[in-house]
Amino acid sequence: MAQKIFAGVTVDVNEEGYFTNPAQWSREIAMEVAKEEGIILTDKHLAVLDFLRERFGKGETLTIRSVGNSGIIDIKGFYGLFPGAPMKKAAKIAGIPKPASCV
Repeated sequence: MAQKIFAGVTVDVNEEGYFTNPAQWSREIAMEVAKEEGIILTDKHLAVLDFLRERFGKGETLTIRSVGNSGIIDIKGFYGLFPGAPMKKAAKIAGIPKPASCV
């Protein structure tokens, strides 16, 4: 198992850089992961990350559509916050495994 250091904390990650232990996540760590992804987090980003972590914790399937239906942001806005591959980037920054819907 690989490890990375974010905000002075060593976290366990897989070969793609996704957390293998979501309990190691913090907002400070998220800021550094986001910076690696070329994203500066805003309150809107953090609301989406909190939504994803909450849904993941409940065992729900995470999809772009579920984020778009969250009431936090629409799908176009989600792509704007996390350009390129929004679900993959958001999951990585949220400290959760890459959703099965992502290739």
